[in-house]
Amino acid sequence: MAVNKKGLLANITSNYSPETGNLSAVLGNLESKIQIGRVKDIILNNNYPDIEKYGGESAIGTIFFEAQNKLSAKSLPAKPFYSQNSTFPLVNELVLLFQLPNSRIGKNRSEKSYYYMSMINLWNHPHHNAYPNPASSNALSSTTEESYSNSEKGISRNSKGGIPTLNLNSPTNPTQATFIERPNIHPLLPFAGDIIHQGRWGNSIRLGSTAQNGAPDEGNLNNWSDIGINGDPLTIIRNGQPQNTSNKGWEHITENIENDLSSIYLTSYQSIQLFPASENYRSFTTDKSKNSNVIPIPTSLFFNPQIILNSDRVVVNAKKDSILLSAQKSVNLSTNDTVNINTNTLSIDAGDIRLGSKDAKEAVIKGNTLYFQLDQMLKVLIQMLGVLKTSQTFYNGVPQADTPKNNAYGNVETSLKNIREDLESILSKNVKTI
Repeated sequence: MAVNKKGLLANITSNYSPETGNLSAVLGNLESKIQIGRVKDIILNNNYPDIEKYGGESAIGTIFFEAQNKLSAKSLPAKPFYSQNSTFPLVNELVLLFQLPNSRIGKNRSEKSYYYMSMINLWNHPHHNAYPNPASSNALSSTTEESYSNSEKGISRNSKGGIPTLNLNSPTNPTQATFIERPNIHPLLPFAGDIIHQGRWGNSIRLGSTAQNGAPDEGNLNNWSDIGINGDPLTIIRNGQPQNTSNKGWEHITENIENDLSSIYLTSYQSIQLFPASENYRSFTTDKSKNSNVIPIPTSLFFNPQIILNSDRVVVNAKKDSILLSAQKSVNLSTNDTVNINTNTLSIDAGDIRLGSKDAKEAVIKGNTLYFQLDQMLKVLIQMLGVLKTSQTFYNGVPQADTPKNNAYGNVETSLKNIREDLESILSKNVKTI
């Protein structure tokens, strides 16, 4: 009587030989160690009830599962298979399970524990891949079936019209009940050769390239392949898709640097359609015959390797050392409002400094030199006035003080002395030049 084999055993023929017999035994043993489980609960923080019973802090990431399509009063625990790469499932998602040695291997070599790998991609969607246990009722109603099948299209379920809401959070630990199903989370559209890592909330890393349409008459496939050749490498790190995305979450989209919440683009030979908030280049010249200070190529037209950071706010902070900005041509600061510099010491070392305009012609006065020259001039004038204010006139051959002139000379002398006393105040205590 023929036996229908399933899984790995389906690949084994019935003709016995030492080689195939041994392979059959190995595969049979392997299949007995592989299971598919439905997540019933998960430990994500130390507020989980009786967490010490499962290992305390080391139990974080542990799931409790039941066998696929089987109802069980008792759920079994399983720990993450990978220690460096963590992907935590939601309640009611399916995971692949292995029975492997545990930390008691030194005491009992035959003791095994369950380990889970990533979720089974039931709906082929990054947001979630959950499905209720069909064994919870004799048969799912057509309405319920349609409800959960719509997950494949990204449709959020609700309790209206008899359609149940699927529980995706821990039923045991309210502090970790943070997942809210959103119908407007879209998966990324892939292109040939792409490697894409997607989170559940519209955050992603694309290791891709220029991908021009193989049928040119059909238009561009994305926002970065207007120029270049297919295969030019591109890395896009995106956090948050556009806020105005539709509720048709099953539709695939591509990144859009203008509308995505935050983005980092590492390009090779792509033109990225980003239009900066400020493109004020008045301090640059338009004379291309000059080797420097020429208006830079606009961001949307530049097609050589570059790194672009784009968000509502960008903070660059060096905790212990320095921020170093270096460029072969120009470092440009452009804003629609103000540029503010707050520091203890500001040093500018440049052969040509122009303030107010790139066409500025008036030279800045050297304060210390001017102070010295004015001080010397005032000193000589005061000495001269000291002599002049004692001048005499002769009336009928008799010398007498020329009072009107002496009073005028004395007043000028007093004014010059006051100016000299305050002369040092013309020097800035903060700004120095050479």
